[in-house]
Amino acid sequence: MANNNIIDLTDEQSLQKALIIIVEYQHNPCPPEIRKQELESLAKTMNVVVCDSIIINLKKENSQTFLGKGKVLELKEISIDKDIDLLIFEPDLAPSIQRNLEKILDICVIDRREVILQIFSDRASTKEASLQVELARLEYSLPRLTRAWTNLSRQRGGTKGNKGEGEKQLEIDRRLVLSRITKTKEELLKVKKIRDNQRKSRLNSNIPTVAIVGYTNSGKSSLLRYLSSSDIFVENKLFATLDTTSKKIKMPSHREMIFSDTVGFVSDLPHDLIESFNSTLEEATYADIILIVLDGSHPNLMGCYKTTKETLKELNCEDKPTLIMLNKCDLEINSFDRARLKALEPTLIETSVKNNINIDKVLTEIENLYSQNVDLSYFEIPNDRQDLIYYAKRNSYVIEIKYEENFVSLKTKIKDQYLGELINYKKSTPIQ
Repeated sequence: MANNNIIDLTDEQSLQKALIIIVEYQHNPCPPEIRKQELESLAKTMNVVVCDSIIINLKKENSQTFLGKGKVLELKEISIDKDIDLLIFEPDLAPSIQRNLEKILDICVIDRREVILQIFSDRASTKEASLQVELARLEYSLPRLTRAWTNLSRQRGGTKGNKGEGEKQLEIDRRLVLSRITKTKEELLKVKKIRDNQRKSRLNSNIPTVAIVGYTNSGKSSLLRYLSSSDIFVENKLFATLDTTSKKIKMPSHREMIFSDTVGFVSDLPHDLIESFNSTLEEATYADIILIVLDGSHPNLMGCYKTTKETLKELNCEDKPTLIMLNKCDLEINSFDRARLKALEPTLIETSVKNNINIDKVLTEIENLYSQNVDLSYFEIPNDRQDLIYYAKRNSYVIEIKYEENFVSLKTKIKDQYLGELINYKKSTPIQ
């Protein structure tokens, strides 16, 4: 039966109609209904109308068409009956299978990876993100140049009659595509150097950094927008943010930290996309603190948690000081998954960015985490060297200042390269 509640559009006639195919394997730990809901959301984000979603139990793959002959003919009948423009498969499809299915069905056939690529292309706004998307699309399109239908050139998002910016990609031959891949990689290296310099500047500022990570659409950008009182783009769609945004935030102690939003994670994110967006995910690698934001109302909360933890492990960030905030606690929450998550992560904080619930508690805990995991330095500075007090406030993360009769005791976190004259007044043990 068609799901008429997936997307609410005023002019559905101008949009492409999609049929979603979820293939169920016995070894897949994620329930098919959950995977169906996520792919429907991805399709909605790609701006197509989902007319129906079908779950197919598959015991054996057909090497030519993936599904058996009878099931393929059934899909053709459904496509004709519902005037379907586009078939979206949840598992990745080999280029040859896509070509065979398109020839038999006479409509465009794409997979989940291609949907994500199109969303990334639509969402990229900076030069770096655009280059990263182009690289991933080019590498994906290379073995698919001979397809009868293509979302990477004549069709935008795999749909018929909607021209996109990549229109020429399938008009060129393999040699030119390879040449563009090489050129794009070279441009990315140049942009990466600029980002590295910007990141180096932040790291050298001695201001602690916090990377906001988590599953897509969990509320990361909303959190940063709230904390910074800025106009950061926020939308209730998957992958609303592809470009890293960093803001300096005043903490409850009145000290400052830099918070960086990152691209959202998703289960089974294509590995080439992880590599293409490595520089945006690197914010987590260089951060002092990792703040994981989870959507407490997500039907597969534990799956989102596991995906986030696995992605952080791939980035070698699993040992960094980490805090988990369970966002959207004002919405209906899967109590069973929440209980399991709290058993695994007893320090997690239930929050609502929308209603400002426990956000101050999150900030306070981040400061505590930083204090617990960064070495402290102690100084005893003469009263006539107020210039050094000012220098310490400007170049370090001051924890405590005590004004004694003949000196000022200072407890702070400071990088060695910023010690300067302070090193002459450093104490090896806490000042009593």
